[in-house]
Amino acid sequence: MRLLPWTGADGKACYLSTDDPHSHLSQLADDVEAAQLASAEQVLAGARAVLGDPKAGERAVRFALTRAVESLGDVLRVAVSRGGDTGAR
Repeated sequence: MRLLPWTGADGKACYLSTDDPHSHLSQLADDVEAAQLASAEQVLAGARAVLGDPKAGERAVRFALTRAVESLGDVLRVAVSRGGDTGAR
């Protein structure tokens, strides 16, 4: 069973059961994971820039933190999907 990088409409985890890592849905999940990881790199760079700017206001800091939390959730889901047990579920 593979944990997919998205949730269902009810917010619950989605899983894929297949022996074919090259199936259409497996490939789609790989693409989504890659996009999530690339986005996390950009969010991290942006958050560092905001935190490094002493003139950054509360709105900028809150936005950066909100995006960082979203990205961290995505990255943890990818880690679990790839076999890493983060213990944070």
